[in-house]
Amino acid sequence: MDAGCGQQEKRHNSILARHWQKAAAAAMWIALAGGFLGYAAISGSTPAATLQALVDLLRSPIGPLIYILIYTLRPLALFSAVVVSLAGGAIWGPVWGTVFVVIGSNMSATLAYGFGRVLGRGVMPDDVANGGIAGRYAERLRTNAFAATLVMRLIYLPYDLVNYLAGFLRVPYRPFLLGSILGALPGTLTFVLAGAALDLDDVLAGRFSVSVVNPWSLAFSAVLFAGGLGVARMLRRHEQAPQDSVWQER
Repeated sequence: MDAGCGQQEKRHNSILARHWQKAAAAAMWIALAGGFLGYAAISGSTPAATLQALVDLLRSPIGPLIYILIYTLRPLALFSAVVVSLAGGAIWGPVWGTVFVVIGSNMSATLAYGFGRVLGRGVMPDDVANGGIAGRYAERLRTNAFAATLVMRLIYLPYDLVNYLAGFLRVPYRPFLLGSILGALPGTLTFVLAGAALDLDDVLAGRFSVSVVNPWSLAFSAVLFAGGLGVARMLRRHEQAPQDSVWQER
């Protein structure tokens, strides 16, 4: 009897470990959708007006704190970091947008890293831990967390996957975070500048035209993106080269 109860409890814990993130994401999306629709219904606002009210709130003195909190919790909602970074650039422009995105993205990286340490394999697909998309970087993370994280960011491996993998492997936090900040910076600048190229107020007001796009900011973003892809391609080739001995143990 006790053995059967123990096995049932283990199965329950295993299911919870595998599906907790989906449950948390569903709960957050339901809460967000309910709050958005509830505000629109109470205020009688259109969806565009409700979005404009949200943007105005983010531009208030407490707005950056709200934005950073949203970015920090983003991994739990399974929401794209690219979209949140674009929004940061569109709301605050290239300078403050970059500042807030860097803070928020690394807070979210820390949160995912922490969940990886606590929940282990339950936060990652089995093929990752067993040699999938990022499994081949496991030993590199263990031996040199800074360099491995830097390369994984520069070659655009999935952002949250890197965070969870680092936590799962229990690599030292400080070199992981430093490698994450430096490695993600080119991509951060790319998406912030792309967001800053848009006149968000005109877009939300439905005034779509060429004039709502800043060509210089968009062009700089495109150059950074192309340069980042070039660097990523060279690094991938270097990673696959048989003569590469950077990561070999000495």
